Amino acid sequence: MDWLNPVAGFGVGVMVGMTGVGGGSLMTPILVLLFGVAPAAAVGTDLWFAAITKSAGGLVHHKRGSVDWQVFRRLCLGSLPASVVTLVWLHQSGIGQMKQGFIVSALGVVLLLTAVAMLMRKRLLALGQSYRTNDPDRFKGVQPVLTVVAGAILGFLVTLTSVGGGALGTVMLLFLYPFRMKPTTLVGTDIVHAIPLTIVAGIGHLVMGNVNLGLLGGLLLGSIPGIVLGSLLATRAPEGLLRGSIATVLALVAGKLLLA
Repeated sequence: MDWLNPVAGFGVGVMVGMTGVGGGSLMTPILVLLFGVAPAAAVGTDLWFAAITKSAGGLVHHKRGSVDWQVFRRLCLGSLPASVVTLVWLHQSGIGQMKQGFIVSALGVVLLLTAVAMLMRKRLLALGQSYRTNDPDRFKGVQPVLTVVAGAILGFLVTLTSVGGGALGTVMLLFLYPFRMKPTTLVGTDIVHAIPLTIVAGIGHLVMGNVNLGLLGGLLLGSIPGIVLGSLLATRAPEGLLRGSIATVLALVAGKLLLA
């Protein structure tokens, strides 16, 4: 099965590069359901997979100027402290090492939320545009605080399950910045924000012994060229079709995890 690791890494890398979605949402369920990896180890390994893979994709987006650094900083103000607090809680409670059933259930719930967020993407964008148009001063006034809150939510979810940063993050940003975020900027900002978040969370899981370094190496062999290719194709991809397909798959996987 070793040869499947680079193949899985490449496929997920391409999806992440094109849409900003699919890192933890696809890789963690693949590791748990198809490769038989323990849930805690799947989360920890996927966090490092995301950190390294998205560093390659983030470099491409940075060079293309498709990163909003102000929004990035606001997200980090919420996500990084939330990640540290979550790691402390995981370590003290023992959930990160022993309570595998809890992690599987949490993974299923977050995957379901991710699928719903992807399907509600256009409606939330329209809602954000309505608020931004009808009461622009008030909406702009709460944008910074709400962005920090969104970052904190993402920090907790990603540290716990490695899932949610891409799909939930992009939907939150679309609602908060409905006119400011072009598609490529949305993807680029989300990918770059994931880098420090997954590094912080990944270090915590590494300390707890939740990282399979051999598996990680195999995944990275495929993921790095995959995300570079996906990032270059980001403006040409049939994004709506891809997101709809990913959302459907995630909903099915979530059902399997929650009913297992």
